[in-house]
Amino acid sequence: MRNLSNIDYSVLDRPEVLQAIFHPRPDNTQEPNKDSREIFIPVEDGHSVGSKFHVSDRNYPNILYFHGNGEIVSDFDDLGEIFNSYELNFLPVDYRGYGRSSGNPTVTAMMRDCHYIFDFVYNWLSQNAYTAPLLVMGRSLGSACALELACNYQDSIQGLIVESGFAHAASLLELLGIDTQAIGFRDEKGFRNVDKIQAFAQPCLIIHAELDHIIPFSDGKTLYQACPAEKKELLNIPQANHNDIFFRDLQGYMQAVKRLAEKTK
Repeated sequence: MRNLSNIDYSVLDRPEVLQAIFHPRPDNTQEPNKDSREIFIPVEDGHSVGSKFHVSDRNYPNILYFHGNGEIVSDFDDLGEIFNSYELNFLPVDYRGYGRSSGNPTVTAMMRDCHYIFDFVYNWLSQNAYTAPLLVMGRSLGSACALELACNYQDSIQGLIVESGFAHAASLLELLGIDTQAIGFRDEKGFRNVDKIQAFAQPCLIIHAELDHIIPFSDGKTLYQACPAEKKELLNIPQANHNDIFFRDLQGYMQAVKRLAEKTK
């Protein structure tokens, strides 16, 4: 089932780029959240990445979630409970070097590992009789993983959610202080998020902050316009910035996610 990407991301694995893109930190919590299952997912090179499965009911839609570059899965314990209250199972996963995961993060590893993660989650849900629709969701950096999977597993993914996602990597790298010309990076040689979303026609939700200072709202609009899905929605969170979407309009956010999940049934 695994369809590993043939895109060469090695230009982004330079130390100066990795320091700008990834901000891993360990998970120092003493015990896992009582309402979640902590699972370590095997990936390549003998490494494993941590995850927490907030699964409340086998009949709830399942959301595989890839977080942003400075977050870890335990940051979403409270959100997991909120998702469950909206009758949604919530499965956030880490990257190498994040939380309790082993290894060190690179772009190449992240973009390959997401295929192993998807394969594991898909099989785990099936083996444990969680047969409701599977949706993939990515926030900020995690949008690259979500779109990579949506592009490659259209028959197995019933819905896509992109929160604060980037359409154009070059401008984002420049904002992070990377001289893209010096390293020979061009958008067509990178993540190609716009190309990937053009291949996904299942229900899609784009969530973006109106005042996002890292990834502008225009990126979210570009992804929305590029998506060919008949059932799609662009949710603009007014007055919100990149990191305060939940605080600005958590109810509107969750209602939009719930609407999308309903479209997948």
